Amino acid sequence: MEFDRLVRLVGDLPVFESSLLLAGQAHPGQTQLQLSRWAAAGKILRLRRGLYALAPPYQKTAPHPFVVANHLVRASYVSAQSALAHHGLIPETVPVTVSITGQRPSRHRTPLGRYVYHHLQAAHRRGYQRLEVSPGQWAFVAAPAKALLDLVYLTPGGDAPAYLAELRLQNWDLLDLAELRREAERFASPKLLRASKALAALAEAGVSEFAAP
Repeated sequence: MEFDRLVRLVGDLPVFESSLLLAGQAHPGQTQLQLSRWAAAGKILRLRRGLYALAPPYQKTAPHPFVVANHLVRASYVSAQSALAHHGLIPETVPVTVSITGQRPSRHRTPLGRYVYHHLQAAHRRGYQRLEVSPGQWAFVAAPAKALLDLVYLTPGGDAPAYLAELRLQNWDLLDLAELRREAERFASPKLLRASKALAALAEAGVSEFAAP
């Protein structure tokens, strides 16, 4: 396969699987070898085995980190600090994209950034939605309440009022406290129930402070 043909095939995709190119190939080994050569030449970026992205200047749009995260580990969703920052609930930019998966915990360092995956049981992998995170790019991302509870659940001492205050949560109107309480109850975790009460108190204090003259 010529590189120009590859660009025509995958130019509109933020990332692509090698299986897309191998379907119907008489000699898949040759295609794999060519992919390795293009990666070595800096024309494509290898994200993991079988997953690639076109390198600049060949890519039409830069892959969004959340899209990359969903593809690096299948059946995962972006959550915790990454989702909270995306929703505007915390002020900091998060340098590592954090996701939840049913697979084993893992870490990935790629040419497009660093990615961390935490394991949760199937019953707790809920409360996420498919969002357009960049024009034409979609990813599975936890809703604000679920992202916050995932963070609390995964963080030792995450239910401590001092830790929750250190998050510097903002835009409280974007956080559904009733849904947060319901999600905490679905977890059946005393830790999350304590956190939901502490967060409700923080929200009341935050709104009161914001409303003060």
